[in-house]
Amino acid sequence: MPVRPRIAIIVGSTRDSRFADKPAQWIHDLAGRRNDWEVELVDLRDFDLPLFNEKTSNLWAPSEDARAVAWQQKLAGFDGFIFVTSEYNRSIPGSLKNALDQAYKEWVRKPAAVLGYGSVGAARAAEHLRTIAVELQMAPIRHGVHIGGSDFFKVHPMGQNAPIAEIEGNLLPAAQAMLEDLDWWTRATMAARAEDARAAA
Repeated sequence: MPVRPRIAIIVGSTRDSRFADKPAQWIHDLAGRRNDWEVELVDLRDFDLPLFNEKTSNLWAPSEDARAVAWQQKLAGFDGFIFVTSEYNRSIPGSLKNALDQAYKEWVRKPAAVLGYGSVGAARAAEHLRTIAVELQMAPIRHGVHIGGSDFFKVHPMGQNAPIAEIEGNLLPAAQAMLEDLDWWTRATMAARAEDARAAA
């Protein structure tokens, strides 16, 4: 039986007043309709990560903080990632950057997709996140989802606080393209990593 890819949807904001839960649950439900993936929401709030304070990346030496190790162990079980991010001052939240820095080996040669939200759809944060992903030797994919402009204010609590379903028609084409792209890259990188493992054995 073919191995089902395991996809993590990482909630990048940890603020008490965050909006992230709404789009994260929406993309989780959409991705979960696929019968060929295992999909899991991974909330940074659940990991109590300290600010990065290791001697070096775990690419070069094992991390010492048990919380960082637990985070790395969680990531290791996934084959691809969807990052749900807001935009803070033209970049990603500090909590997400810290979480990215707390691992390395676990990101390598795995694809990364982005769902961004904010007045400009977190376009600048998504661009920055893709650059970080390249440095972590991930495969950032082209297609993404951006909840911005009037759509954002329609579903945000400071606007109309409508359900995502009311703007879903505007998001679905991009979301379906992102999920298909992520599926292709996830399977391609899984096969390549498996071949590397066989060659090293």
